[in-house]
Amino acid sequence: MTASLIHYFDYKSPYAYLAQDQCYELESRSAGAIDWRPYTLDIPSYLGSAELDHSGKVIAQSRNAHQWRRVKYSYMDCRREANRHGLTLRGPRKIFDSRLAHIGFLFAKMHGDWRAYHNAVFEQFWRRELDIEKLDVITRTLRESGIDEGGFETFATTTGPELLNDIQRDAESRGVFGVPSYLVGTELFWGAERFALARETIQAHE
Repeated sequence: MTASLIHYFDYKSPYAYLAQDQCYELESRSAGAIDWRPYTLDIPSYLGSAELDHSGKVIAQSRNAHQWRRVKYSYMDCRREANRHGLTLRGPRKIFDSRLAHIGFLFAKMHGDWRAYHNAVFEQFWRRELDIEKLDVITRTLRESGIDEGGFETFATTTGPELLNDIQRDAESRGVFGVPSYLVGTELFWGAERFALARETIQAHE
């Protein structure tokens, strides 16, 4: 089945986490398929970076006052929306590198039903229960999600990074710069608030 929409996500984006259910709902109702693709954000390049200790105290940071206001508002806004949907969303103590978790997604997509892995990573990461940078953690998550993890370690250091980089370059050639993003044909929609427009565009062509 030809995908009617390409959906870009990043596991370390709270906005992308909150956007998943509406994508599932659209796929269940639409005549076309949705192609989920990971897009790894470079958050420090536009929001700076910060690391907190277990008490929530900032122990390292490179943000200006404007960036701190943006970050604090974003998490407040996402927690407000998460509460409406009964989801737990706890801000991470640092900016994680999500590439390994994204490679795990690509592996899951190639070897079975990726949804259990996808949901587990999002849910557990935002409960601060899953370190998406650790190979053994991602391997275990694949196994617990019903994916045969045999060969993942090799994939994670060879084919996986190459495939992820290809997806990243292709996304950026199409204009993608953030998540959640939705591509309908050549028309790009960014942000969960534009999902309705993406859905209308798909439905107009069914």
